[in-house]
This record gives sequence, C-alpha cells and structure tokens, in this order.
Amino acid sequence: MKVLVALSGGVDSSVAAALLQAEGHEVVGVTLRLADLSAHGLSVSRCCSPDAIAAAQAVAARLGVPHHLLDSQELFHRQVIEPFLDGYLAGATPSPCIRCNSRVKFRELLALADEFGAEAVATGHYARCTRTADGRYRLQRAVETGRDQSYFLFELTPAELARVRLPLGGFAKGEVRDIARRLGLVTAERRDSQEVCFVPENVSYAEVVERLAGPRCPGPGEVVSVDGQILGRHGGIHRFTVGQRRGLGVVGRERRYVVAIQPAHNRVVTGAREQALRRSITLGEVVWHDGEPQGPVRTWVQVRSRHEPAAALVTPLPQRRASVRFDQPVLAPAPGQAAVFYEGEVVVGGGWIEPPAESGVAGVGVAGARDGAVVPPAVGERESP
Repeated sequence: MKVLVALSGGVDSSVAAALLQAEGHEVVGVTLRLADLSAHGLSVSRCCSPDAIAAAQAVAARLGVPHHLLDSQELFHRQVIEPFLDGYLAGATPSPCIRCNSRVKFRELLALADEFGAEAVATGHYARCTRTADGRYRLQRAVETGRDQSYFLFELTPAELARVRLPLGGFAKGEVRDIARRLGLVTAERRDSQEVCFVPENVSYAEVVERLAGPRCPGPGEVVSVDGQILGRHGGIHRFTVGQRRGLGVVGRERRYVVAIQPAHNRVVTGAREQALRRSITLGEVVWHDGEPQGPVRTWVQVRSRHEPAAALVTPLPQRRASVRFDQPVLAPAPGQAAVFYEGEVVVGGGWIEPPAESGVAGVGVAGARDGAVVPPAVGERESP
C-alpha cells in the first residue's frame, strides 16, 4: 500500500515512516511548509526551519523514499494563525494545534494522497486508529498515556480516520528513540518541541499576538474582582487566560485566579479558586463520531490537553452546539479550548468551549461563584509530528 507520511524533521515522524516501510508499504515523505513570520520580526517556525526541512530530507534519503515539500502557508495562515489572533483578541485561549491537524495537515495530506494515488496518510502522533468488528474506525488513546495526543485529533472524521495510519500509538517515546538510533536516523537525538510550532522559543504568545495583530491589540484596562471592585490595571486582555494565577498585577495576600475575560469591557475578572470552578459549559462546532445522539448522553469530557477527563452529562443543542454538565465542578475550562468526549480510551466527539453569558456587575457568568484552572491550559503539542 502506498502511504504518504508527514515528515516534520522530528524523531516521531521519522520513525513512523520507518515502521511503515518495514511493514512493506510504499512510503512517500511529505513536509508541509506552514509558517514564515520573519516579516514580523519572528524567527521561522521550528517545523518549517531550514534545519527541520533538511532533517526530513535526510531521513527520506536514509530510508530511500521520495520526499516532497508542500507550501501550505496560505492555508495555515487562514485556518490557524488568523483564528489564533482572533481568539486572543476576544479573550479566548485558542488551541491552534487542533485546528492545524484537522484543517491543514490532514486536509493537505489526504488531498495529496488522492493526487499521488496513495491509499493512506500517516503522521507521528501518539494515538491509535483502530477498526471495530463492524468496520467502524475509532480514534483511541496511545499506549503511553503521558504522550497521548488523541485530544489534538478529535476533529478527524470517521471517513478520514479510515485512511489514517498512526504507527506510534503502541510505542513509548523511549522505544521510538531507540528505533531511530538503531536505524541511524539523523533525528534520533533531535529534541521535542514543547509549544505551538509557529511561536519562537523564548517569545510569549502575547508578544506574537502583538507583532501580528499590531493596532488591533486591545490597550490597557481594569483588573477587577467578581463583585466589580477595581484591583489594578492590565496591559491587554490578550496577555491573560482563564485560570491564570501569576502575573495578574494585583497586590494582596489572597491567591487570585483569572475567572473571566470580558473583551466588551476590556476587563479581566479575578477571584478566589472556588470562584473559578465551573459546573457547566457550552460548546460550539461539536462533532460526534457516531452521529449526534437523540438526547443527553453520559460520557467523560477532557477540557485540557494534559488534564484528566471528568464525568459529565452532554446534551446536544441545535446548530452543532452542546451543553456539558459535570458531576463535579472543574477548574477554569477556558473559552477557545477544546472539550473532547471519551468512552474509555476511545474518542467519541468533542467541541469548542464558548464564553459564558455575561451577567451581574462583574459579568462572570451565572456559574461564576460556583464553578476553575490552577495554570493556564496547554495550547500546544509536544512536537510537530
């Protein structure tokens, strides 16, 4: 079978290609050029740097497979960078890696597979794609749960999963590096990237937003308590995320968290931990892998990439929306992040957390005093597979 493999220049995608080749498949390597923000004074993204491209080419040469470089910058900018900026400017915490996977990487790979006559596409993500006895394709957690990236792939449809291969789902990271060393791949010791690929090292998300959005960035505003008391000033709502507890610019002995961000008022609302807890959230752009249920369903909902899923009742709503009612309050589910539904290890759907309706003096939402994240939600994958 001919398989297109996304080669990022990292060890994971390199070993994914090698494993598929060892199984007897005809492997074709593809590297997507996604972002060059040097015109904005930012270094070329790690996944698109000359070093990364050279590493991908070297791996393809070592394996004796063809390699293609595909320019996807326009699509990436439209589907990932623009929503990333819009999200932060609206007080949300975007998850660009999810959008990149479903709306850029796999879209481009599958289109190119059709052009090349390839039956499948593959990446170095740590997740499993399995087939049930009745022929349905499922997205499942990786064996090494600490590396699991199924959360970042929840938007892939069953039709897409039918053509996706994820060779690393059954391996631990240490095993992957051992395979790379044994095969003499130049990526064997290449370190993992820890954040969003187009954000340069030692540059904050806020700085990237400021460089790219320019005058669109909101100016200084008020930091307030949940009852509307002014506690201080902030330098722009794009510098904050729901659940943040450091760098609030507020003096006091009580530990405070960002409870809500109000773009309409250019205001950051802070409160005690218990005021950041949420018993319910509303989701938009919801996907169901087995079709939308006819009524409420009980499932497990994961609201951050490195967070344990929580038991909840999910009720479908019109226009691809859903309400989620947790059995126990969860800490600061951030608007703009994904909430992914699991049944055991299997992804059954998910959606995007919407901002709560504003109410009251501070406008923290109806659940404001009862519903919290000790740290800002992770927004990036460990590595660009």
